[in-house]
Amino acid sequence: MNKRFKSTLASLTFLIAGALSTPCSAAREVAGVHFDDQASLGNQPLVLNGAGVRVKMIIKVYAVGLYVPHKDTTPAALINQPGPKSIRIVMLRDVSAERLTDALIQGINDNVSAADRRVLQPRLDELESAMRGAGEATKGAQIQLDYLPGVGTHITMAGKQLGKDIAGEDFYRALLKIWLGEKPSDRSLKGDLLGQS
Repeated sequence: MNKRFKSTLASLTFLIAGALSTPCSAAREVAGVHFDDQASLGNQPLVLNGAGVRVKMIIKVYAVGLYVPHKDTTPAALINQPGPKSIRIVMLRDVSAERLTDALIQGINDNVSAADRRVLQPRLDELESAMRGAGEATKGAQIQLDYLPGVGTHITMAGKQLGKDIAGEDFYRALLKIWLGEKPSDRSLKGDLLGQS
């Protein structure tokens, strides 16, 4: 075995070892909030598609991460992706239950048709009741909006379930449109959740 071949082989081995030790995706930290690159829901693995900060009038309101079965960069593909999904929100300031609830409902209403709104209305009422009953979302509180096929949307704040599970994948798609729809709550955040940053 000549010297040049040995050197090439050593370099190739080093490159392969480096590639194997480098993770395919990295965790994200936004506004001091850490989002793991992987999570699980209903014993099914999810990956972090993107994470960012909701800013309103220069004020940082919350950090949010979107977990899905497979990464994608287009809103329609993510909204319609089958399987479990999770939106994880960490509050960066105190927000009253009324303001948070109104923002969620407004975000859905801005992004669904009148016909879809009529179909969703009873479940929007369930969401509103659950969120208003939770009280103030304090700084540092984590809110999870999880979707499991066959179960529906499961909402927790600080680990405590809010209301009952809300049926229907169409309802969760409407929730996702708050951040990924044609009229998102924050266009910069939409890009972050799509993994464009």
